[in-house]
Amino acid sequence: MNKEFTERQLDRIIEMAWEDRTPFDAITFQFGISEQQTIEIMRHEMKPSSFRMWRKRVQGRSTKHAKLRTGDVNRFKCSRQRHISGNKVSKR
Repeated sequence: MNKEFTERQLDRIIEMAWEDRTPFDAITFQFGISEQQTIEIMRHEMKPSSFRMWRKRVQGRSTKHAKLRTGDVNRFKCSRQRHISGNKVSKR
């Protein structure tokens, strides 16, 4: 992988990848990495058993792939999730 990420950015990528309703396109939008690069990060950062469990869960999941989503879902995140913009944590 060519891109270098801070620990905080890696944590956010992993968090977004774990979220069922966050598509890979949202990770691409925020971090400029492809779905395959996201998978590589997950493989590198997780225990092998956790990675296999995650891959089994997200593979083919319509909410993780924008092209498979139904037309009624038109956002990257859950409506109840706090506002996140450009991967910057909002000030309190």
